[in-house]
Amino acid sequence: MKKLVSFAAAAVLSAALALPAAVDRTDPSRDPLARKVRHELVMLPWYSIWDNLKFRVDEGGRVTLMGQTVRPVLKSDAENVVKRIEGVTSVRNEIEVLPLSPNDDRIRRAAYRAIYGHAALNRYQFQAVGPIHIIVKNGHITLEGAVGSEFERNIANVQAHGVSGAFSVTNNLMVAP
Repeated sequence: MKKLVSFAAAAVLSAALALPAAVDRTDPSRDPLARKVRHELVMLPWYSIWDNLKFRVDEGGRVTLMGQTVRPVLKSDAENVVKRIEGVTSVRNEIEVLPLSPNDDRIRRAAYRAIYGHAALNRYQFQAVGPIHIIVKNGHITLEGAVGSEFERNIANVQAHGVSGAFSVTNNLMVAP
């Protein structure tokens, strides 16, 4: 029973950290508008580990969407759901749609297997959206999201560096407090 409770707590923590928010004026956990924006973005049906959605809430309810996605529909869906949130006055959509590339798709799959297949990180693969987001653009890997320890952050970095055909790896993973 203890293992089940700790696993559930880890899953909730990882899901909460899966979409980092950059809120200029306050801590996002205390800003109700930022919480609503985060919730709507995480609930998008096409949001996956291949996407990196970030946002910033400015004074007056102005929201700026940032990040990368492999699906153009996710960019428009994100803008549409955020526009409908009460308190949002305008949305600036700066989400980049990544170019189509069979080589990038191969690198994404290989990076997924290398990272989520590692014994220290495989517990994250059972979540709806894993906390480690793998962004591949023109053969360059960027890791985004949050993990539970510096050890896990380093393992993800080493595993991504081992992916054949990747030109570089940028590790932007954060360690959850």
